[in-house]
Amino acid sequence: MLPITAKEQVNLAKIRGRIQWVNSFPDYKVKIVNSFADLHVRLVTSFPDDPGEWQIVNSFPNFKIQIVDSFPDFTIKYVDSFPGVKR
Repeated sequence: MLPITAKEQVNLAKIRGRIQWVNSFPDYKVKIVNSFADLHVRLVTSFPDDPGEWQIVNSFPNFKIQIVDSFPDFTIKYVDSFPGVKR
């Protein structure tokens, strides 16, 4: 049996909503890339209801995210349109 990687365990379609950047104790660790991202993210100021739409907040987040350079749970790319899972 092949081992399950972290990317296969994370349901990227559910990573949406209110996001808080943290330096420790994150829900997920992500790496920002320019190409071949697992998730395309569009930053919004309100109603982050669709997959890949993130509203950056300082309190009461849905998810806590830490930016890393190595060993991420998944990768993201910032986009202006068509956010969502890109596997």
